[in-house]
Amino acid sequence: MSVCQTCGACCASFRVDFHPAELAGGAFAWGQGVPVEMTVPVTPAIVRLCGTDTASPRCVALAGTIGQEVACTIYEVRPSPCREFDTGHAACARARQRFGLPPLEVSSSENPVGK
Repeated sequence: MSVCQTCGACCASFRVDFHPAELAGGAFAWGQGVPVEMTVPVTPAIVRLCGTDTASPRCVALAGTIGQEVACTIYEVRPSPCREFDTGHAACARARQRFGLPPLEVSSSENPVGK
């Protein structure tokens, strides 16, 4: 199990905005793309994963318990912000701190990028 699969803090800390081309059927989608029903439109050029813009954010695609065992239910088709998130980065440390978890000392080359 990767360190991300025992954390999940990033999925419950940040807004996840991306271009609609990453949606299911979109020109830049991985695999089938992010399911449209898991997003809300923000502007014509931006959509957001549901649950990530609340006072206590939690991505609708996150399953499990933060800090114990988690999984991304759309891992294979997750959007670019999720693919690009680095463990060991300051944003990772901030997210982990929100949940009382210690920062990681993991290089980006070891990062599984996502849960």
